[in-house]
Amino acid sequence: MAKLFESIGKLGLALAVGGGVVNSALFNVDAGHRAVIFDRFRGVQDAVVGEGTHFLIPWVQKPIIFDCRSRPRNVPVITGSKDLQNVNITLRILFRPVATQLPRIFTSIGEDYDERVLPSITTEVLKAVVARFDAGELITQRELVSRQVSEDLTERASTFGLILDDVSLTHLTFGKEFTEAVEMKQVAQQEAERARFVVEKAEQQKQAAIISAEGDSQAALLIANSLAVAGDGLVELRKLEAAEDIAFQLSRSRNVTYLPSGQGTLLQLPQ
Repeated sequence: MAKLFESIGKLGLALAVGGGVVNSALFNVDAGHRAVIFDRFRGVQDAVVGEGTHFLIPWVQKPIIFDCRSRPRNVPVITGSKDLQNVNITLRILFRPVATQLPRIFTSIGEDYDERVLPSITTEVLKAVVARFDAGELITQRELVSRQVSEDLTERASTFGLILDDVSLTHLTFGKEFTEAVEMKQVAQQEAERARFVVEKAEQQKQAAIISAEGDSQAALLIANSLAVAGDGLVELRKLEAAEDIAFQLSRSRNVTYLPSGQGTLLQLPQ
């Protein structure tokens, strides 16, 4: 029995050692990832390992896993425009490495290639592009600026083995002096509009006064012509019309009594 247990123990130990060796000789590459093999004797291998489970030589080889999916990164940059205005820009980049160039990226740059490459080339490209535009053009031609930055940055990143799926300007502000100048300009424009409105109103009132005076003059001329033709008859007619209107208004009032002339009227007066 002792020999049996001893044999079982040796077998279990052998299985455990064998399982450990087999486990150390396997590695997994998840979806969207790639692996680069570092060999202690031959260095970084040129072959890129795809998704799945793979074998390696324990202790001699080591897998370095890279994420090849698109990842976002925001890069803030402070630069100057063509008219020497301070500009604060934040660029959002969707990037991923070229899978076939992973051995070169790992050898020349390292695993943290995005930290080493993206901030520097983004700053370089943004400074070069923004310097071509005035502060006002950066606002009115933002789409053109974004397209130019995207084209230049994509070309620059390709030299490092990176693919930029999207480049966009997410934040664009100017220095305090420029902002105050814009606000002062807007206030000046509003005051100019208000002054123009006052001038136009005065001009309209002037025209109205002229038209009214011309109308009164024309009416006076017509009346004078009528008097010259009809004599006092026109005046008498206007008197009759005025008297008729006054009589009509008085007849509608309860506190007014009409007493015809030449007739006696009996009033009950207290004795």
